[in-house]
This record gives sequence, structure tokens and C-alpha cells, in this order.
Amino acid sequence: MSARAGLDDLLRDGGVHCVYQPFVDLDSGAVMAHEALLRGPAGTRWASPLALLEAARTAGRLADLERASLRASLSDAAECSGGRAVTLFVNLEPGTLTQHLDVVLDALHERAGHVQVVVEITERALAADLAGVLAGAERLRAAGCAIALDDVGVEPESLAFIPLLRPEVVKLDLGLLRTVKDPATVTVAGAVRAYAEQAGAEVVAEGIETPEDLTRALVLGATLGQGWLWGRGERGFSPATFRPERFAARAIGAARQATPYRLLGPHRRIRHAPKHLLIPLSKTLELMALQSAVPPVLLAAFEHARFFRPSTVRDFTKLARRLPFVGALGVDMPASPAPGVRGAPLSVLDPLASEWTVVVLGAHVCGALIARDLGDTGPDGDRRFEFVVSYDRELVTSAAHSLAGRLSPG
Repeated sequence: MSARAGLDDLLRDGGVHCVYQPFVDLDSGAVMAHEALLRGPAGTRWASPLALLEAARTAGRLADLERASLRASLSDAAECSGGRAVTLFVNLEPGTLTQHLDVVLDALHERAGHVQVVVEITERALAADLAGVLAGAERLRAAGCAIALDDVGVEPESLAFIPLLRPEVVKLDLGLLRTVKDPATVTVAGAVRAYAEQAGAEVVAEGIETPEDLTRALVLGATLGQGWLWGRGERGFSPATFRPERFAARAIGAARQATPYRLLGPHRRIRHAPKHLLIPLSKTLELMALQSAVPPVLLAAFEHARFFRPSTVRDFTKLARRLPFVGALGVDMPASPAPGVRGAPLSVLDPLASEWTVVVLGAHVCGALIARDLGDTGPDGDRRFEFVVSYDRELVTSAAHSLAGRLSPG
């Protein structure tokens, strides 16, 4: 039998199942949730979840596999909990999140009312399709599911995406527990701690096997723990404490459909100035991004591609070499306006086409120049704008969502 035929039989016959590993509150020791871990039939080529996922990916059946896994785990959560309310973490591959999310939403629609779901996605999904991930996460939140960002720390530069995704749960990669004294680990943990304090997010330390690991997890700022110290994965659910508010979905809201200027509240003090006086403010934000210990994301809207001049190409090429993500938007903006820069065209009817915005958002830094063209027709440097410069994290984050939501996939 071919591998594909065997996979088809497995999916058709319900051979996919899950085991469940608890999440434990590090202060009280109480079980707060369980994660569904995919498994295939024991003693077969599909026993390893990695082999199963790779086979499904190769056969173009990944969404079907995730549907089967999700339905199995939701059914188990409804039955094994004995009718008690439970919180279930489920994993989702990046491609399913951005391309086949309806498969997931259909399965979630059938879940029992006493099952709260948190969807885990990996950090590698973000740079590949930032707009798609943000849109998918919002659809999941609308369906009542919080978002957990998994494997944080594998690629430290991806820390910049956390304030954009705004996950309700951040899962530290298990390797961090083994390198607690490493400056790079301390930097990752500090960035996550700063975000968690600001956003009220839970922080999970994975890979806790010993009491010493538990102490290390506390040093890293974790609030929850997961690992062999409490269980390797069982078919049943451990008795758990249900605290739904700790895993409640918090939608980003309307910022993705607005423009940065329209996000300014009525109490913001608006100033007027010509463009040549605002350019130094933009350069200051770029410098702030380059000097940050944890490199941030930089997003900018230029009205039209003609304002993305050769000097801007040079500056943004330098930024793209140093920052994890740099995006540029404007009417007629090409997909790659400079090496390493993600471009996205705007419609002339988009209100953003009359705005000039530069946003820097990261774990420790945030700032934005938000300006609107007043319609002057003279020399470019003399064109006047009404503008606001802000370091308010809530406003800067909303402005970043507005720009990121318009970006095209890479």
C-alpha cells in the first residue's frame, strides 16, 4: 500500500487520536488546562506526529489531518471532562491558519458548550504572511478562541511580532529552561515579561521535568508550566480548575480596517508642519528601531510609490538588514520596493493613500509619526501635513495593526 493510500485510510477510518498534557499554575500547582498532542496508531509508520504531519503535508492533506485531530480532541474534551468545564489547547499549522481556516471554524462550531479552546500557532508563521496570520487570529477570536504563540525564543528576532499578534498566551520554547543564565535567554524572557505585564498575557514554560526546572521557569517569568514533571501525555484529562478569564479571547477590534490618522482620538493635539521638518522625526524613529536591544517591526505608509525615493530605498535596505520585518505601503508600491522590504499597493480610494505614517513597534520600544496630507501642490518638501508624534503603546499598536492588515503575503 502506498503512503498516500495509507494516509487516506487513516483519515477515513478515524485512526488519528490525541493524548493530553496538563498546564499547571506555577503558584498554586492546580491544573488549569490541557494541550491536545496528535498521535497516530501505535506500531505504524504514522505513530510519530512529526511523520504524520510530514506525510499529510506532502500529500496535500494537512488541513484534513488537522480537521481530524481537532474533532478528536474536541470530542475527548466533551466526554472525558465528565461534563465539567475545561480549557483545551489545540495546535494549528501556519498554512491551515491562513489558507484553510474554514475547516477549523467548522469543527470549532460543533464543540460542546463547556469546552473553552485556545489555538496554538508557531512563531514561524508570522513573517511569512503577517496580514494573513493577523486576519486568521481575529476570526478565531471571533469564534471564542484565544491565541497562544508557541516556540517563542527559537528565533529571538520574532519577538518583534508579539505586540502585533497580541497573543493571550505566550509559550516559551523548552530550550530556554536549559540556558537560563545565557544573556540571549534573559533578553527573550525580559521581552516576553514586558509584553505579558502590559497585555495581561499568560506565559507558559515548556519542558519542565524537575523541581529545579520549575524554579528556572519562575525566574523566566512563567505563570504556567508544562512538562513531564506533571505528565507525558495521557488519553484522559486530569481534574482541572476552570478559570476561563485567564484564557479569554481579546479581539484587536476595528483598527485593522481604520487608518492611523483616523485612529487619533478627539483629545489628540494636532500640529501642522511642512514635510521637510517632519522628515527628521521619521529618521529619529528609524534610528530608535536600529538601536533597540530587541529589534522591532517597522511599517510605513508613503501615500504613493513615487515618494519612496532612492534615498528611502537606501535607508530601508539598511533597516531590512537589521530588523525582523520592514513593510512599505503606497499607491503603485511594488511587492519589493527595496531589498528585504515587504511592499503592498494601496488603492487610490483607500484613505491611507493620503496619509504618511511611520510606525516602530517592538517589545521595548514603540513610536509613530502619523500625518495627513493637506493637499498642497508645491515642492514635495514644502507640502504641509497635519501630524501627531506619539509613543503611546495603545495608539502605536493600533496604527501598526492598521498598516499590517493591508500587507500582502510574501
